[in-house]
Amino acid sequence: MSNLQSLTVEQLRKAVVIKEQIERLEAQLSALAGTGMLAEGETFIRRGRMSAAGRARIAAAQRARWAKMRRQSVARVAADGKKRTVSAATKARLAAIAKARWASVKAAGKSKL
Repeated sequence: MSNLQSLTVEQLRKAVVIKEQIERLEAQLSALAGTGMLAEGETFIRRGRMSAAGRARIAAAQRARWAKMRRQSVARVAADGKKRTVSAATKARLAAIAKARWASVKAAGKSKL
């Protein structure tokens, strides 16, 4: 629409009539379709809420999936015979690298990498 201040009174009345017609037609359309625009003051009704039993079934199924994944993980470790570990020398080397990296960051006056 153009600037409302530049319209005449007659044009404003015509705009109001057209706006009311649009609102009536939207209400008719939503009544026909069963959905669509909501009239002023109406609220959306949410349908298809899940029952507590349905939610419990879904939760149980998810717990079963996670348990299966954990069993497979443990089986993989058991098949190898042992967990993979890092030697003490490797841990010390990695710690020294990290300390050197942080020393250079702190020397640059930063508080994070």
